[in-house]
Amino acid sequence: MVVKFDLIAAACENMGIGKNKDLPWRLKSEMAFFSRMTSETVDKNKKNVVLMGRKTWDCIPPKFKPLSNRINFIMSRSSVDVQNYKDCYSFTSLQEVLDTLGGEKFQDQYENVWVIGGSYIYEETMKSKFFHRLYLTKIMKHFDCDTFFPKMKDNLVKISDSRVPEGIQEENGIQFVYNVYENPDFNKE
Repeated sequence: MVVKFDLIAAACENMGIGKNKDLPWRLKSEMAFFSRMTSETVDKNKKNVVLMGRKTWDCIPPKFKPLSNRINFIMSRSSVDVQNYKDCYSFTSLQEVLDTLGGEKFQDQYENVWVIGGSYIYEETMKSKFFHRLYLTKIMKHFDCDTFFPKMKDNLVKISDSRVPEGIQEENGIQFVYNVYENPDFNKE
């Protein structure tokens, strides 16, 4: 099985993705989209992996840890205590994550790998040959943020995906658009 990283994020007009360890907006339909995309599998015997950094892990409210129906991978230079959680694993590098995904233990357990943040994890996985797609919700409003989505690769190709709603969406007076970009360099040596 070839590892492929699908990144999923929401960013406002200034590419902000967070403020004070939280989302600066409340969009239930966008959160439901995130949950559906990162949870659904074709093979009901498998789960998806969600790969995140320690700060993203820390931002998840305790009652939602670990993200349900998904295998949670937390990548941090310092160790993260996950022993009290089911389907939750801690790693210190992207190479360690890749080695684990390719190993016998996980090879038949997961279907997709969703990268869910933060900035450093997005940046590292976008540099990787395993970067497949970016599912980016563009929030059509400016929000004050202290965390930002990294610069996107220039050669990404905008595509459509039948699972993704098209056109301008609106909730709570905030307009947003779902975009899907594919990396033409995916898995090229």
